[in-house]
Amino acid sequence: MIQLFHVSKCYPGDAPVLDDVTLRIEKGEFVWLTGPSGAGKSTLLKLLFCADQPTSGQILVGGRNVGRLTQAGVPFLRRNIGVVFQDFKLLENRTVVENVGYALEVLGASDSEIRERALRRLEQVGLKHKATSLPLRLSGGEQQRVAIARALVNEPTILLADEPTGNLDPGLTDSILQLLFDANARGTTVVVATHDRGLLSRYHKRTIALDKGKVTSDA
Repeated sequence: MIQLFHVSKCYPGDAPVLDDVTLRIEKGEFVWLTGPSGAGKSTLLKLLFCADQPTSGQILVGGRNVGRLTQAGVPFLRRNIGVVFQDFKLLENRTVVENVGYALEVLGASDSEIRERALRRLEQVGLKHKATSLPLRLSGGEQQRVAIARALVNEPTILLADEPTGNLDPGLTDSILQLLFDANARGTTVVVATHDRGLLSRYHKRTIALDKGKVTSDA
């Protein structure tokens, strides 16, 4: 499902953010991506989502070489990928339910289907009562949950989550992770970047550790 071959990412004047990373994530796997701040976790996720390009090496996502995608091919790839960003990237001028339904809108779903599916996801993250609110009226934790609902609304084949529980209290953390586990159980390949060692010890899944851009362990 996801393959990286000798992938490096460098910016002029800095040490490599990713340094000769080779790994394979199978369809339907759940993977923790861990390491200290600056280890390269967020950069790796950006490369998988085509938000950036590697300096060298090859990346295959769903059998597609992302380096060879045309400009039109990138949106097509992204339709099958749900992403939870660290900074949420919610549309400030759209309501919560409109934010969650946006991916379905892009795919041309009917208004009634968009609303039904978006409200169902909001109910799962405990925010159906905030459906008509604007994102700026929400707390950081609530915005985080909206971002997760948006990432899951399209039943993506791949879900990439960058610190998805960073702004949540422990009780909410467990309920949100359960949504990710449920999506994984339905066949979605899930990659979660986190520096929270407590999550790794509570939920034993394949863990890929990065440090200074290199894979230091994979177990």
